[in-house]
Amino acid sequence: MPDGGQPGDPAPASPQKIPVALSTASVYPLSVHDGFAIAADVGYDGVEILVTHNGDSQDASALNKLAERYDQPILAIHAPTLLLTQQVWGSAWNKVQRSAQMAVDVGAEVVVVHPPFRWQNDYAETFAHGVKDIAEAFGVRIAVENMYPWRVRGREALAYLPHWDPVSQDYADVTWDFSHAASAGASSLDAVHALGSRLRHIHLTDGISPSTKDQHLIPGHGTQQCVEVLQHLAATGFDGAVVAEISTRKARGAGQREEWLAETLDFARVHLGQKKP
Repeated sequence: MPDGGQPGDPAPASPQKIPVALSTASVYPLSVHDGFAIAADVGYDGVEILVTHNGDSQDASALNKLAERYDQPILAIHAPTLLLTQQVWGSAWNKVQRSAQMAVDVGAEVVVVHPPFRWQNDYAETFAHGVKDIAEAFGVRIAVENMYPWRVRGREALAYLPHWDPVSQDYADVTWDFSHAASAGASSLDAVHALGSRLRHIHLTDGISPSTKDQHLIPGHGTQQCVEVLQHLAATGFDGAVVAEISTRKARGAGQREEWLAETLDFARVHLGQKKP
């Protein structure tokens, strides 16, 4: 019995299992439907939806039907704030607001957004306050993702405002991506310690530093401290989700894609202490 316990006291609650989900970005350019099917086949705990030009990714009703069909809850919505989705859902603030509404409609708790590009000056000026206001209005967590500096002819170029690194910014919730950290030459373990309770969401992947590319390798195939971070999350009661976001575009067919995603899932569960090596 724990110190101070009395006969008949309830046993202390066991730590909450950290869900390991699959981002539909991991199967891009396949469809959202494929993402749900693969998540179910491999055994993930849910999905994160990357909103793209794909119609189903923008349709809450279609997503709810897929979630029910494949028994895969939707844990997060990734807003269309990438370069390749600049034409999706119009203005920057409209992207964030519609993503928050979609999160409500599908029962997701988290919206992932990228920091503003440097040419989005007006958006950038009010970004921190704006995401806070939208999060409160919709009752969701808007987690700003770490990015990385762009390099042109060997020189670092300003790509994001106010900065690519959210650690020192005034964001209530942050998404940490290992591949982006590798491209930036950042230490994921140091960042996770610094973020503390502001760490809301993890994109599990890897990368090799130094690199000018955003690699999105299978975790354990790069130089990031993926093992140490996952063990830290498990030991400190992290209450967010770990989401696999690797690149499978070079996979030789469906079989190898599923092998890579299964390896990523096993890596997460082993180092979160949910499965024996």
